Amino acid sequence: MFANIREHGWHSMHVFDPDGATPAFTYSVGFSTTLNAPEFIIFGLSSKLMHSMLWEIFRQIKSGRQVEHAQYWDDILEGFSCVSMRATHDNLFKEYTTSAGWYWKETGHEGRPEVYQLVWPGARQGLFPWDPGCAPDVIEAQPKLWD
Repeated sequence: MFANIREHGWHSMHVFDPDGATPAFTYSVGFSTTLNAPEFIIFGLSSKLMHSMLWEIFRQIKSGRQVEHAQYWDDILEGFSCVSMRATHDNLFKEYTTSAGWYWKETGHEGRPEVYQLVWPGARQGLFPWDPGCAPDVIEAQPKLWD
């Protein structure tokens, strides 16, 4: 992990349930120290796609993009905008972004880094999980980590 962050500026952590009972997710480790920006977490897509999405977020932030709650992001997922939502889940660092919290402390910081969940819309209807009529599979694939 440390080598990836030194070489690339961040590390991608992919987590999956071998039984498939909970959605897989990928999150960044190192955005907080390399870019002085929040870490990001994405759920429910292929590991390769989520990794690619995180790379594009990294590039945009490195180019000066500021991160805000309920902010739309283009050029992350082809043909669709995504939305960054500030993650506030009580067990965020225990259940989801464990390595990001560990790395933050290992690099001499107090507390925990800020984390945003990148939420994507369903491909058929273009609806987000909070939109009326959103497909149940889109909602179930993205646990709500924000308020």
